[in-house]
Amino acid sequence: MGGHFDLDGKQEELKSLELELQNPDIWNDMSKYNDLNQKYNELKKETKEYLDLKNSINDNIEFLTMSLEDDSIDISDFINDYDSIKEKLEEFETASLLNGEYDKENCYLEIHPGAGGTESCDWANMLLRMYTMFFDKFGFKYEIIDKLPGEEAGIKSVLIYIKGTNAYGYLKSEIGVHRLVRISPFNANGKRQTSFAAVNVTPEFPDVSKNIDVNEDDLRIDVYRSSGNGGQGVNTTDSAVRVTHIPTGIVVTCQNERSQIKNKETAIKVLKNKLYEIELKTREDNINSLKGNSNIDFGSQIRNYVLEPYTLVKDVRTAYETNNASKVLDGDLYGFINAYLRMKR
Repeated sequence: MGGHFDLDGKQEELKSLELELQNPDIWNDMSKYNDLNQKYNELKKETKEYLDLKNSINDNIEFLTMSLEDDSIDISDFINDYDSIKEKLEEFETASLLNGEYDKENCYLEIHPGAGGTESCDWANMLLRMYTMFFDKFGFKYEIIDKLPGEEAGIKSVLIYIKGTNAYGYLKSEIGVHRLVRISPFNANGKRQTSFAAVNVTPEFPDVSKNIDVNEDDLRIDVYRSSGNGGQGVNTTDSAVRVTHIPTGIVVTCQNERSQIKNKETAIKVLKNKLYEIELKTREDNINSLKGNSNIDFGSQIRNYVLEPYTLVKDVRTAYETNNASKVLDGDLYGFINAYLRMKR
């Protein structure tokens, strides 16, 4: 069995959100209004899906019971509905497993290539493409906060902000080292190459700004010209911002906006989130589950992507695997996520 769907609790929460949205004072804080409205719509959709699924199951049970009593009833419609209902039920059961403290939060996803130069940078870029395609398929909104291109190809690092209900809950399964085996497109001899890249996912902690104070004297702010395909002035002015927290050595960069002020605000927001994570780690031994292994090499991977001499993607932790590597690299990660959540159950 999966997790428990608290229908009564969710309907009470909907009523509470409705009252908040009807309060005229909410219009004084549009950011809060947008967050509440999004939460309301997502919760309403989730509740509707549950009720629709429940009604479909009850209708089919009633229909099947009637067919057992009357041989003249054609059950072909029931057979056609069965697979669809089964798939929806499995998806709903998986979603109900997302009951961790931070599972429902938005999150930040980082990709860093391992040793291997151009090969690993290219692999990191392939992972970036895979995740953005997954976000699109799952309906998550995302924003690339910072992206550092590789010297010859690929990327040296990327930081993405993902927004949507259960974003962290679904993506926490991706924390760790990802290993690729393929014929190298950068090797003239066509030899097989193994590349590594690390993925870290951190929840956007609620009310982090209230819980974390950052002393301006502890910050070093550097501005520089944005890199990459900015266009329309993004990479023609010193709009990119690098914020260094001197006591901890944490560095956050942001260059997605044309405004230096907005980039600084975003960078400090991410910094506060990282500082809060450190604070939590000092209080909770098991908080290490929020971040991945820092070793990006052999034996540390959570998942293997083999493209040569055969195709196979296999998760080391759950043993879930598929031969359709191209489909996975096009963002089809649900099977891996589902297997991970069920294992953690």
